[in-house]
Amino acid sequence: MDIDLFAGVPVSDHDRAVEWYAQLLGRPPSFHPNDVEAVWELAEHRYLFTEVLPDHAGHARHTVFLGDLEEWVAGIAERGLEPVTRETYENGVRKVTYRDPDGNEIGLGGGPLD
Repeated sequence: MDIDLFAGVPVSDHDRAVEWYAQLLGRPPSFHPNDVEAVWELAEHRYLFTEVLPDHAGHARHTVFLGDLEEWVAGIAERGLEPVTRETYENGVRKVTYRDPDGNEIGLGGGPLD
């Protein structure tokens, strides 16, 4: 079975969101389907998109697991964003959380450090 994932993030300001997510993800959107949405392809068939929905902005919570978490966090810091929290769970799994200007939570997770 083929599966595509589109994880949506409601935002209040399109331009501000595009700027922030480009800073977080290290690149501009992969495409703009219309004037109120921007889409980033994170991996094949896996997308994160922002959509202007002011009444719903700030309520998204997504976590993306990465094989190279520390490399991602370092790159994001170089682009000027710092996480709001860093956690390590009892099993060694790590999570770093960022919040966009609307308060949406984007977590990056990774396995235990070797």
